[in-house]
Amino acid sequence: MAVSGDQTLVKRTLDGDLEAFGELVQIYQTSVFNVCYRTLGNRRDAEDLTQEAFLRAYNNIKSYDQERPFGPWMRTLAANLCYNKLNRRELNRVPLEDERDFPQRDPDSSPEKALEISQENQTLYQALWELPHQYRMALELRHFQDLSYQEMADALNLPLNTVRSHLYRGRQKLAEILEENKNG
Repeated sequence: MAVSGDQTLVKRTLDGDLEAFGELVQIYQTSVFNVCYRTLGNRRDAEDLTQEAFLRAYNNIKSYDQERPFGPWMRTLAANLCYNKLNRRELNRVPLEDERDFPQRDPDSSPEKALEISQENQTLYQALWELPHQYRMALELRHFQDLSYQEMADALNLPLNTVRSHLYRGRQKLAEILEENKNG
């Protein structure tokens, strides 16, 4: 197996090179923040948990399996922190309005199409926030982080069937909410 740049940085970190870990932070800080922000819906909480996720990653870097990609491990660590925080208490949520959190528009599309896509994204994110946090987290890990069911179960410390149930119910409820918003 070829050693990727991430694995090289991890090995340097394990050897005590703080600058190498700093490079990992620079590479992944935006994607980790986006996971936290989409999950928590509050910029301050997302910033705090992003920082905590990197601190935990540094302190637990020895447990990282270097046969696997670093990015998904890092984002899963952050998602798990967010899930734990949501389980402890519901947060004060600020609506997700920052366009940096929405997919970038195709430069070849018309302004009308870009506006339509932006409105659809905002509708979707608002509907996601109406879901119970366990369903929202399941959808985040599966559809935004592309984790397998087993990886989700491991990250959330839940039985595999519970993860499947949360994902199924989350999809069903999300469809209901979107349909209600469309007709209402």
